[in-house]
Amino acid sequence: MGKTLYLECYSGISGDMTVAALLDLGADRSVLDRVLKSLKVSGFETKISRVVKSGIDACDFDVVLDKEHENHDHDMEYLHGHHHEGHERNHAHGTGTAQDHHHHEHRGIKEITYIIEHSAMTENAKKIALRIFEILAEAESKAHNVPVDQVHFHEVGAVDSIVDIVSVAVCLDNLDVTEVIVPVLWEGRGTVRCQHGILPIPVPAVANIVSANHLYLKMTEVEGELVTPTGAAIVAAVKTKDKLPETFEIQKIGIGAGKRQYECPGILRAMIISQSAEIDEAKAQTEEFKNPEIGNNPKAENQETKDTIIKMETNIDDCSGEVLGFVMERLMKAGARDVHYVPVFMKKNRPAWVLNVICKEEDIETLQNIIFEETTTIGIRYSIMERTILPRETRTLPTPWGEVQVKVCTLNGKEQLYPEYESVAQLSREKEIPFAEIYRYIVLANKDKE
Repeated sequence: MGKTLYLECYSGISGDMTVAALLDLGADRSVLDRVLKSLKVSGFETKISRVVKSGIDACDFDVVLDKEHENHDHDMEYLHGHHHEGHERNHAHGTGTAQDHHHHEHRGIKEITYIIEHSAMTENAKKIALRIFEILAEAESKAHNVPVDQVHFHEVGAVDSIVDIVSVAVCLDNLDVTEVIVPVLWEGRGTVRCQHGILPIPVPAVANIVSANHLYLKMTEVEGELVTPTGAAIVAAVKTKDKLPETFEIQKIGIGAGKRQYECPGILRAMIISQSAEIDEAKAQTEEFKNPEIGNNPKAENQETKDTIIKMETNIDDCSGEVLGFVMERLMKAGARDVHYVPVFMKKNRPAWVLNVICKEEDIETLQNIIFEETTTIGIRYSIMERTILPRETRTLPTPWGEVQVKVCTLNGKEQLYPEYESVAQLSREKEIPFAEIYRYIVLANKDKE
C-alpha cells in the first residue's frame, strides 16, 4: 500500500523546498544522485546540508551552477531588482555589462521530454516530472499567448528547474507516495519586479496554475512571493486531496528550507500520515488473513466491522449518459468509494438521472466540486450512513495466462472470491483471451478448492 503525504504550505512552496522536505523524510539520496547523473544536462552539482530557519532545524537542497548556467529562470526573473533572496536559488548575475551576459539555452517542452525519457528515472517518476513540466508550459502558454509546443522560456529550460522537478519526482517515487494532501497554498502580497516590469503577487504563472487546477490560495500579510511557479506546478501535478482526515497518525516528518528571509519561517513541512481507519484495517487484516490459499479461514469468522460513510445524491436532467460516465470516472479517481446512477422520471414527466456517490467525510468537498463542475445540478443532498463491512483482502492468483488480482471476503469462516475487473481486463487484452473465459476459470478454480 502506498504512502499518504501531507504538505503544509504555511510559508508557501518552491521546488527546492519540496526536494529538501522529501529528502528529510527519508528519500534515498543515492537513488537521486544516480538519476541526476543520468540527465543529459551539464553545468550543475547538488549540495544537501542542514540549516536553521527561525530556530527550526531543516534540510536544505541547493543546485550549484557554473557561470555558463547561472540561474536566469522564470522564478528568478521576477526577483531582478528586488532585495529578496530567491526561493529557488540566489546566484550572482554579474555587473550587468555586456560581458556578463552568457548564452542560455531556452529549452521547450519537447527538449525537456527528451531529457526525462532518456534518464534513469522509473516510469512512474518520469510520469510525475512530465506532468509538472506540462502544467508549467500550459501556464506560460496562457500568460504569453503562445502555443504550448512553441513555449521556450527560462522556467522550463533552466538547469536548476530541471534538477528540482526531476528530484521531486524521483523522491516521491522512492518514498512510494500515492496520495498527496494539500489543503491550501499560503501566498504573500505586494508586487515583484521582472524583465516585463512590476507584476502583482501571485505572479501570472502561479495565478494561471492555481486557476486551471482548482487549487486553494490564501493571501497573507507577508510582503513578497511565497509560492513560485515551480512550487504551484508540483502541487497541481501530485495533489489528490485537499482535506486532512479527522484523525490520523504522523509516521514521519520532513522539513525543507527555503532561501528567502521573510517574517514567516520559510520552511515546508511534509508529513507521512496514516488515517486511523486504515491503521485499524491493516491490523485487522494482519490478524485475520494468515492463509495465502483460497479456502476456509476460521480465524476470520464473525469479524465484520462497522464504519460511517457519506451518501451524496442529486437529481440531474439535461445530461447524457456519456457525460455521466466521465463524471463517474473523475469521482472514482478523486476518492469516491462507489458511484452509480439510475434513470428516473421527475415532475412534468421529465426523464432524468439520480446520481449516488458513496464517500468518506473528508472527501465531500472535492467530490461535490466535481459534480457541480461536470453536471447541470444546482444542489446535492447528503446523508450519514452506517455500514457493516466483511473482512477482505486482495490476493494474486495464477492462471494459465498470467497472474490476476482477486478480492477475498470472509463470512462465518468461509471465503468468497471476486475477480478484480481491471486485472482481468488487462490480462484479457494482453493475451487476447476472452474476458469471460478468464473470469470463469478463476471462479471455477476457487470452487474446486472449497
